[in-house]
Amino acid sequence: MNPERFPIYMNQMINLAHRIQMPLKPLPIVIIGAGGIVKDGHLPAYKKAGWKVKGIYDPLTEKATALAAQFDIEHVYPSLEEALDQRAGAVVFDIAVPASVLIDILRQVPDRSVVLMQKPMGQNIAEADEIMAVCRAKHLVAAVNFQMRFIPAVMAAKKIADSGLIGTLHDVEIRMNIYHPWHLWDFLFHIPRMEMLYHSIHYMDLLRYFFGEPQKVYAKTWKHPKMMQLASTRSIIFFEYDDECIKAHINTNHGHDFGLKHQDSFIKLEGTRGAVKATLGTNINYPEGVEDTFEYVIHEDGKEPVWQSFRFDAAWFPDAFLGSMANVMCYAEGTTPTLLNHIDSAYRTMAAVEAAYESSDHGGVVANKYTYSSR
Repeated sequence: MNPERFPIYMNQMINLAHRIQMPLKPLPIVIIGAGGIVKDGHLPAYKKAGWKVKGIYDPLTEKATALAAQFDIEHVYPSLEEALDQRAGAVVFDIAVPASVLIDILRQVPDRSVVLMQKPMGQNIAEADEIMAVCRAKHLVAAVNFQMRFIPAVMAAKKIADSGLIGTLHDVEIRMNIYHPWHLWDFLFHIPRMEMLYHSIHYMDLLRYFFGEPQKVYAKTWKHPKMMQLASTRSIIFFEYDDECIKAHINTNHGHDFGLKHQDSFIKLEGTRGAVKATLGTNINYPEGVEDTFEYVIHEDGKEPVWQSFRFDAAWFPDAFLGSMANVMCYAEGTTPTLLNHIDSAYRTMAAVEAAYESSDHGGVVANKYTYSSR
């Protein structure tokens, strides 16, 4: 066996190769929205999988027409009503729109449809409540596209953590020190919530993926002096668990405009017997990105720790988007019992985001209230 493909330690073997369960009978896909994430993530994934995209709609018809030509899409729907005029269960609706219009579209989706919606699940927890109510009332098979769970490096890290190979997982750090081209998404400007709702939400979802539901969330999110049109572009977020040894935190800075040398984009896991570090290269120099890396180390008695590296035959873009949609299709056809990004799970991530904003708004303890007085 190739030790690079099958890491071996104390008679344990883990296959880190990227494998996604694919649907037996893929449903055609109808896409609502023709923005950058559809162009860079969704459509390349569906093309790679060989899935049929039946049609696409966007209020700006020229954007939908351009993507239809680029990806050989059969229909460009002239209206939302025509795009949604599908037999329930006969297609997957891939809804990639700003959170502000998501609920209105879901209300028009045929009952019992299959839906994969782009995150976030509304602009706040109140809208998440509405979305949950609509999805349940209409009996939708509904998921939110937290596709980072399907990044090859994240899937491998989860396998290693769950196996116990690195011992008891007690520390997860997610660090982004990058320069992000926010101008690619016009709708993000002048909205009341930005960084945590539209970016760090992914990382909060990953902390839940590894550790489960936090007891408390501590957070602060800041503006950047060169990006004042955006509500915030930098955040620090901590999840608190009942285990006093667990440290789970996120640190993001999207304003590091000083070249690529010191930019960071990584997830690091530490256990009692080993560690994993995965870089997410797409975030650096987005959308071109740089190559992902994946390393792990296992303590062996009497030996110096040696980091091992692993290379995947897949990447975040487009394979994580492929994985997210494949899971929805498999769940809808009944070949898997688990919908990893089910709206029930997505709602818990939205609850963590809401708690993060509440923590950020309330602020910290006033330091100068403590004064020395001689007695």
